[in-house]
Amino acid sequence: MGIPTATRPLRPWTAPTASDPVVATLRLPGSKSMTARALVLSALASGPSTLAGPLRARDTELMAGGLRALGAHMSIADDDRWLVRPHPLAGPAHVDVGLAGTIMRFVPPVAGLADGRVTFDGDPQARTRPLGPLIGALRTLGVRVETPTTGSLPLTVFGAGRVAGGEVVIDASASSQLVSGLLLAAPRFDRGVVVRHVGPPVPSAPHLRMTVQMLRAAGAAVDDSVPDVWVVEPGPLSGRGWEIEPDLSGAVPFFAAALVTGGEVTLRGWPRSSAQPVEQLRALLSRMGGEVTLTTTGLTVRGTGTVHGIDADLSDVSELTPALTALAMLADSPSRFTGVAHIRGHETDRIAALAREFAGLGADLTESADGLEIRPRPLRGGTFRTYHDHRMAHAAAVTGLAVPGVELDDVSCTSKTMPEFPALWSAMVTGKS
Repeated sequence: MGIPTATRPLRPWTAPTASDPVVATLRLPGSKSMTARALVLSALASGPSTLAGPLRARDTELMAGGLRALGAHMSIADDDRWLVRPHPLAGPAHVDVGLAGTIMRFVPPVAGLADGRVTFDGDPQARTRPLGPLIGALRTLGVRVETPTTGSLPLTVFGAGRVAGGEVVIDASASSQLVSGLLLAAPRFDRGVVVRHVGPPVPSAPHLRMTVQMLRAAGAAVDDSVPDVWVVEPGPLSGRGWEIEPDLSGAVPFFAAALVTGGEVTLRGWPRSSAQPVEQLRALLSRMGGEVTLTTTGLTVRGTGTVHGIDADLSDVSELTPALTALAMLADSPSRFTGVAHIRGHETDRIAALAREFAGLGADLTESADGLEIRPRPLRGGTFRTYHDHRMAHAAAVTGLAVPGVELDDVSCTSKTMPEFPALWSAMVTGKS
């Protein structure tokens, strides 16, 4: 996938450079992944639900708007507590997916349950994100889907008020969301669903485990005991209260600041048992020179000011690739990251974008089909393009901690998942958090 050019006004922002070790205790917004899944399950439930501590950002507001367009009642005026009341789903409706993979892959199966025509489209870059396997799966399950393209947006779902369901074979190697989207709506299908993945490994396995865990919490019967096979039985979903964890992917740049500066960053409100891949993150940051602890205060990362290079397969935690790449640029030895070919189909081709932008700062790195090889050397300041991708902005911010003069061409893209990012980041670096 090519790197898109900008199509909207950009807001340059110079990443602050740290003059002292960063020491901060933060409370970050809720998990995008959990908020999106909770909204879908709540819209399909048999009774009302609440979301405590949800993420308010572009992706989640568009998700709530899409489900509202289908008929669900959404009360999201309160930042700390959202209320969802299910209602019969119906078209005609239009769903703006923005640039959110969760919306373009989670809501079309829901639209199949609506009575009427539902159209989907989003930002220009969204039309390059892979949807073909999901479209084919929905057709196999009895949903009429039309698209003028070959497996991407825009598309139209002609909902019949019900979905037959049954068994489907899918290649979900491009995104675990292709499976999650089918599973989340499956309890409402007449026969539920059996999803069989055939192809290269499904990336981001922790996100699939989160989907299964949350389905079970809502009362669904799910069997994932056979590798690459998920069985969801038909049945009602219960309305319930969802406690949304802080967002781990969004926290990684802040934790990286502790490693780069030899400081200490604590994320408050972290649960003892998490649906997110905390252990994978702990292992990666420990290998790179950090110390990660979980206490009653929160999740804390401490650094020494020295970052170590690592060789790591990031297939399970691919969202962390940009921030970890920035850390690797500042390490005392080379790094090699593999297993992330699928992030070429994210908000931008992240592998190509990272290679291009870091090379512009003087980095020595090599782009491979499924990752990057990084040979650290002194970097210089300069413009770092984000391509409307919030994770690219995070990578630039981490780099700017140690490299003066790193200017992001557009920091507003962080509003996709954390509108507060520029203010939170600046306050942390300057010691005013």
